[in-house]
Amino acid sequence: MRPLLLEVIVQTVADAVEAARGGADRLEVVRAIRLGGLTPPVSLVREIATATALPLRVMVRDDAGYTLDPRSLPALRRRAIDLAAVGIDGLVVGFAGDGEPLVADLERVLEVVPDVPVTFHRAFDRVRDPLSAIERLTAVASVDRVLTSGGTGAPAERAERFHRYSARAGRRLTIIAGGGVDREAIGVFARTRCVREVHVGRAAREGGDPDGPVDAALVRRLRQAADGVA
Repeated sequence: MRPLLLEVIVQTVADAVEAARGGADRLEVVRAIRLGGLTPPVSLVREIATATALPLRVMVRDDAGYTLDPRSLPALRRRAIDLAAVGIDGLVVGFAGDGEPLVADLERVLEVVPDVPVTFHRAFDRVRDPLSAIERLTAVASVDRVLTSGGTGAPAERAERFHRYSARAGRRLTIIAGGGVDREAIGVFARTRCVREVHVGRAAREGGDPDGPVDAALVRRLRQAADGVA
């Protein structure tokens, strides 16, 4: 069984080091995790890039909403440029409104960094028709991943949706399972092979506290589940 790629959300250098010790494959760097993640300081991203060799995807988001305020566009573009200069693996960006992915707004931010890969984040969970949204996102050249909870329900129900999403995404996009993903859910996703990548936040932290520190021992347990170890 091929292991699932394990991505862990981090907010500090210590988080990043612990995630790496526990066996994470990739990190998503954010601040304000309770707000769904906002853009972290570029200085922090540089420090994490020095402290660990893991690939970094970095959030570019100014507030807790999922729409683009035109007044924030210049700042978002500057942050995207500055982060790209660090040599990161990619950015994490997304917009949605009225049940649709706001592709034009996404492209307005990304046009200044056309060669940087992008994860379309959980704004995706605001769309009415996920399969149609996946089709639309395949047209955005830099988007190579979509992060989504796969809806509500038990892990097996979510796995069924992930199978449909992954089939629609084909080879063009990678679906990342995220949002309330714990060891049990990872085990189900590993067995059903509904996705190739999983994304965790609370499950990697002491007491499940979003602002708590990442714990290498917890990450190691998630790593085992991603590897298909009971």
